Amino acid sequence: MPIRIGVPDMIRRKCATLGTALLTAGALATTTHDAAAAEETCSYTSSTDRPALTYMNTGPSVKQAQCLSNVWGGVPKLAVDGVFDSATSKKIIWIQGCHGLDRTGVVEENTWQVLYHPALDCYDPYPG
Repeated sequence: MPIRIGVPDMIRRKCATLGTALLTAGALATTTHDAAAAEETCSYTSSTDRPALTYMNTGPSVKQAQCLSNVWGGVPKLAVDGVFDSATSKKIIWIQGCHGLDRTGVVEENTWQVLYHPALDCYDPYPG
């Protein structure tokens, strides 16, 4: 015997499907916007210049990482001064944890990737 689905059930299912599609589209649009905003806002180095950075490094690449981390979130924002200090290290470790990366505090290729293309949300408390 075939199961009959009433009109209210069909409407509920279609609304649920539409809602899921809209949420997914919104999330994708936000991710694209954040990545574009990061590249527009932070122009201390080229987005292809991604050296490994560690505690006490200095220079424009550190400024780029600090700026990108500020676009990413967390309060207080880092001073974009080009010095990889303890505040920068803590924030990088937090961002790495939010993305499931090893919490090394070293900005390497995977960390650069998430700085330019951040996740939508982080549920780890910010250490700042």
